[in-house]
Amino acid sequence: MLSTLKPKFVWQIFNDICNIPHPSHHEQMITKYIVDFANSHHISCELDKVGNILLTKPATKGMEHCPSIALQAHMDMVPQKNEGTVHDFFTDPIEAYVDGEWVKAKGTTLGADNGIGLASALAVLIDPAIEHGPIEVLVTTSEETGMHGAFGLQPNWLKSHYLINTDSEDEGEIFTGCAGGVDFTSTFAVTYAVIPEKHDCYMQIALKGLKGGHSGCDIHLGRGNAIKLMARFLAEYAQDISFRLADIKGGSLRNAIPREAFVEISLSKDDLSKLESIIEQYKSTLQNELGKVEPNLEITLTEVKSDKIKRVLTTEHQNKIINWLNSAPNGVVRMSDQLQGVVETSLNLGIVNIEDNQLYVHFLIRSQVDSAKDAVVSTLISLSQLANANYEIKGGYSGWEPNLNSSLLQLAQDKYYEIFSQKPKIMVIHAGLECGLFKQSYPNMDMISIGPTIVSPHSPDEKVNIQSVIRYWELLIAMLRSATQLK
Repeated sequence: MLSTLKPKFVWQIFNDICNIPHPSHHEQMITKYIVDFANSHHISCELDKVGNILLTKPATKGMEHCPSIALQAHMDMVPQKNEGTVHDFFTDPIEAYVDGEWVKAKGTTLGADNGIGLASALAVLIDPAIEHGPIEVLVTTSEETGMHGAFGLQPNWLKSHYLINTDSEDEGEIFTGCAGGVDFTSTFAVTYAVIPEKHDCYMQIALKGLKGGHSGCDIHLGRGNAIKLMARFLAEYAQDISFRLADIKGGSLRNAIPREAFVEISLSKDDLSKLESIIEQYKSTLQNELGKVEPNLEITLTEVKSDKIKRVLTTEHQNKIINWLNSAPNGVVRMSDQLQGVVETSLNLGIVNIEDNQLYVHFLIRSQVDSAKDAVVSTLISLSQLANANYEIKGGYSGWEPNLNSSLLQLAQDKYYEIFSQKPKIMVIHAGLECGLFKQSYPNMDMISIGPTIVSPHSPDEKVNIQSVIRYWELLIAMLRSATQLK
């Protein structure tokens, strides 16, 4: 039972959160929970026009002279599940369980990103053992699908000069900067033709079993992108047989590395054994190339009922789609020259699907350097223009520039060393933290980001380390108790 873990209030609240469906843009129930939580504990609570929530609590006795500190988390989670897992993210609770030193979920994302941060911020408001100055808790909406709450945050709503973001995923590391990002979507109009007369076999090819993961934090780990691997198969291997493409889809979120991709094709039964052979050949190739990183990769071939495939793409559009996806850039573009081991610029080909006679290809581009981000956008524009595809660019935001002279950073470093007798790492993350957007409305705010250790966020392998939650909590409450040291 999560509620038996320590720190008690954090895990009890996180257990509540797991029982409340809260994928991005479906946050009504978690919003109600937070509002009811505030009302039941006599905590001031406000909502803004985009759905962000601000809770405020006065200082504990003797701490009234301390500066106000805002704790910040987002309320939504990434809904991902393994194939074969029966779960409705809009109605079903997350089945969280303890596995040794970790908390995991059964077949789905856990939502520790950012549910543990949210639980810790709410726990601060009700734990009678914590001494603190004035506290604000800012809970933002729909962070995972474009940081909508952070984009809509109004100036002058928060009174705090200091803000602790709780959305980092490596205990022992203090983040003081992040990458900027932008969404890029290419759209192709597709046309269809009748199924060739000799095609009497209808099959689905599924490439699955990949690790996936966070398109920022995990992009440098060499994991396979299911969409890119499927495109390579169609362009490099499958051209030896006469097939026609009826459908293609892969990925589900632009900020998650795709774990699965699927195509439906028609072909002659005379070519089926050859298709089976080249699939085995390709699988062997990928096991040789990616076996250490992706040990569970599999490619399956399944018959599709004849009444499901009623038409196929024209040869022209089939070739255009395959060649475009095969040539599209993906992954790390450049490592940072200033920060060793940190990715500077990357992009993730996150989603492909056909809907209403349109092929949609969604990318998320990240960079510490705005001009480098723009260069990747320029590449995708050129590629789209070569294919006569339409494109849309939206959701752009700048990175969060590090401030190594931050008073809040200094306090966090001092307290970490005081508690654990070791220095924390000062980091810049290759992912989008909301802090970069907060700077637009609160340019003088002093911010850091901390959190427990969360492995494989945005995938069903997500898990949070129990001991790291304890250490993160100890640092957080030590900082609140020492707020008088902030300049």
